[in-house]
Amino acid sequence: MSYQHKNLAAGRWSQLSFLEQMANIGSEVERALNWRLKNNTVYCQLAAERALELVELTIEGIKDFARLKELTRLREAIADYFFGSNQFISSDSLWRKYFSSFTYAARRNY
Repeated sequence: MSYQHKNLAAGRWSQLSFLEQMANIGSEVERALNWRLKNNTVYCQLAAERALELVELTIEGIKDFARLKELTRLREAIADYFFGSNQFISSDSLWRKYFSSFTYAARRNY
C-alpha cells in the first residue's frame, strides 16, 4: 500500500496515544469538511482519504475489541459521508462535535 503519511506508517503512529491518533484523524476530517465548503472536491477527497488512512493505521494497532468496533464503524461512516450516499445521515456539525472531544483531551494531556 502506498501511504500518504509515510513517516507515520513507518511506526511513528503507534507511538502516539489513542487520543492523539483520534485528534489527528479529526484534523484530516476537518480539512475535508473545509474543502467541501469551498467546493474543492479534489482536495476534499484527498483529505478524506488521508483520514481513512489514519483510521487504518489506528485499527492495525488496536487490541481492544470495543475500540476496534468503534474504529471500523468510524471508517465506514467517513467513507459513506465523503464517498457514498450518506446513509448514516452524518453532517458537518456531527463530525466536528465527534472529534472535538478527542482534540480537547489530547491537548489537555500536554
